[in-house]
Amino acid sequence: MNTGRRTILQRSGGLAVMGLAVSAGLFKPGSAWAQGSWNKAAFETKSVNDTVKALGGAAAATESKDIVITSPDIAENGAVVPFTITSKIPKTESIALLVEKNPNTLAATFNIPEGTEPGVQTRVKMGQTSNVIALVKADGKFYYVGKEVKVTLGGCGG
Repeated sequence: MNTGRRTILQRSGGLAVMGLAVSAGLFKPGSAWAQGSWNKAAFETKSVNDTVKALGGAAAATESKDIVITSPDIAENGAVVPFTITSKIPKTESIALLVEKNPNTLAATFNIPEGTEPGVQTRVKMGQTSNVIALVKADGKFYYVGKEVKVTLGGCGG
């Protein structure tokens, strides 16, 4: 069978489907790039307070017991430390994960659409043992909870 002919048919079929989706208004070119604005300043911050300011907070965040961080207390591999963060604060708008001793404090941020359960799971790279902070924006105010996560290098302690 002629594989070049098959490849051409596959690609032209994909372009035809894409063209139909664009003409039907289901897909707008450039809409993927228009998804929110990249908050570069927030990802370049070096401290928790600077991150809160870069994310739009005017005042310092308030500690809250309604936020739960689930992660291992000791992570053997700092390259992939799993985190689950849930918020019971009403009107949660976003959840951010901050690692104090990483070169850039803000590791991840998630927008929580209205009407969805505020919870996220992610994996973060940690260079060393550090306090990890879950920062939640709810009803225009910032709340946080922190936890220390120890990182062992190669499982030998550190």
